[in-house]
Amino acid sequence: MHTGEKMYELAEKLFPICRSLTGNGVRTTLKILKDNFPELNIFEIPSGTQVFDWKVPKEWNINDAYIKDPAGKKILDFKNSNLHVMGYSVPVHKKTEKKELLSYIYTEPSQPDVIPYITSYYKECFGFCMAENQRKKIEADYPNDAEFEICIDSTLEDGYLTYGEIIIPPINPIKTNDEIFLSTYICHPSMANNELSGPCLAIFLANWIKTLPQRRYTYRIIFIPETIGSITYLSKNLDTLKQNVIAGFNLTCVGDDRTYSYLESRYADTLADKVIQNVLKFHYPDYKRYSFLKSGSDERRYQSPGVDLPVVGLSRSLYHEYPEYHTSADDLSLISPAGLQGSFEVITQCIMALENNYKYKVTTICEPQLGRRGLYPTVSRKGQYDEVKKIINFLSYADGTNDLIGISNIIKVPVKELLGLVTVLNANKLIEAR
Repeated sequence: MHTGEKMYELAEKLFPICRSLTGNGVRTTLKILKDNFPELNIFEIPSGTQVFDWKVPKEWNINDAYIKDPAGKKILDFKNSNLHVMGYSVPVHKKTEKKELLSYIYTEPSQPDVIPYITSYYKECFGFCMAENQRKKIEADYPNDAEFEICIDSTLEDGYLTYGEIIIPPINPIKTNDEIFLSTYICHPSMANNELSGPCLAIFLANWIKTLPQRRYTYRIIFIPETIGSITYLSKNLDTLKQNVIAGFNLTCVGDDRTYSYLESRYADTLADKVIQNVLKFHYPDYKRYSFLKSGSDERRYQSPGVDLPVVGLSRSLYHEYPEYHTSADDLSLISPAGLQGSFEVITQCIMALENNYKYKVTTICEPQLGRRGLYPTVSRKGQYDEVKKIINFLSYADGTNDLIGISNIIKVPVKELLGLVTVLNANKLIEAR
């Protein structure tokens, strides 16, 4: 089965789970991910733990929620959509008149048919979410003194923040502590692109990385709740990350078919910036590039002053930039096997480029004779020169100062095409890696 199809099947399995910053939904999600990659390690950090300027919040879980009209009919049911309840709502069960009820309801008036995703993590309150048209129907259909029953069966108490981590060591005789860092989040309820595409991509990347016969680098892949999860993880691992990470990618909103988006590091000058620009310009030249000033996910935490990790963001449609974002319209119809597959291909090409990103130097003085090595036509005729142009151009810039990505940029040939060429040149002892 196509990798994109497998990722989509995993997204279908994860979609119904109600996730938040903490709680059993996160644990269930991580357990399913662990079923797909048994070496995933799961950690729990107690509520109240100080993590830099923040504290790990209380753990939130929810069993049920509803609104019943005066006749006892449910006009909102958490079981129909876990977006119907504001995330981290405290428990409530009471009768209320229409005016008060409406004050507890959140909608997105500009998109009257969708349920918005609303949270209140750090101030205790409660609320319901519904389509604007449904709210208007309540206003129109019931008198002002109509009495409604509202219920949110939830708990908010000391517990744990839960996250997952995968460490894949190198397979290479050359000792190095250098790491490639991949991060994605697992804290949103039923949204497909904004939530599930990232973890599904990351777990299949882990399985692919394990198959690489030669790995120069350690791969660190984490599955965290957004913001507080990255801050918590950094508080536990910052020294190691600062010493070892040479390139990192925050993976989110990677499942739709619309475009590719690259979010720069703070100064757009890291190895991660260099490799993702190179891959995307060959893979999808019409990709969108966003300044770090557009950042709103964990890449911002990883680039905070004092942290300064070389991390960029990879998305298809960037968060905030597509209309279904943070609404019930971000469902399984928004993502596709092809969209997920495309993101998989982009990030695997980035990894292969990084794995082979040596500085190459030609071993001969002056231009080598390619013909006696079977690399140049023995009979010279029009058109055949094009076949060896890549080799000649590569060797022209293999002067020991340019790495593979740099040569790719100069001669305008994708790294994935240069990898076979490097193998041939190495076999003929025409280049050496530095």
